[in-house]
Amino acid sequence: MKVFPYDSNAQDLLDWNPDGVFLSNGPGDPSAMKDVQVQVKKLIDSGLPIFGICLGHQMIAHAFNISTYKMHNGHRGINHPIKNLKTGKGEITSQNHGFVASLDDVNNSSEVSATHLHLNDGTLAGIEIIGKPIFSVQFHPESSPGPNDSRYLFDQFVEVLSKVKHNQKV
Repeated sequence: MKVFPYDSNAQDLLDWNPDGVFLSNGPGDPSAMKDVQVQVKKLIDSGLPIFGICLGHQMIAHAFNISTYKMHNGHRGINHPIKNLKTGKGEITSQNHGFVASLDDVNNSSEVSATHLHLNDGTLAGIEIIGKPIFSVQFHPESSPGPNDSRYLFDQFVEVLSKVKHNQKV
């Protein structure tokens, strides 16, 4: 494992020959980070598995022409209820963001599918890229607001890495 700064060139990451890329959280307006968006798009085009959280989620969304917008009231703190659309189960999450990706844009996309929704306000909380080993969530699965409801996402990423490494369908 190696940690790269936010402003790293995609080629520097690719030269390291990773099995996958984890795009972490961070502050700020994702639409103002044009250089980062370009590098994330290059990483996506490499075909590597990618898992993004929070700002990483928003960068992946931008790469697929999903807009983001500033929320009137951001999501801050613990005990935010999320619905996993694939399993139908609820998850209690930790969140800290003031921008969110557009659910309308995802619903109109042929490349991106919604995987999680915030139950308090119906905002988008997770996506996957159709036919690619890429998924992301708006919340913080590494944080523990009580139960570890979302820790499975890390296992899911490891499973995706293994399948890609063994040339299996994701």
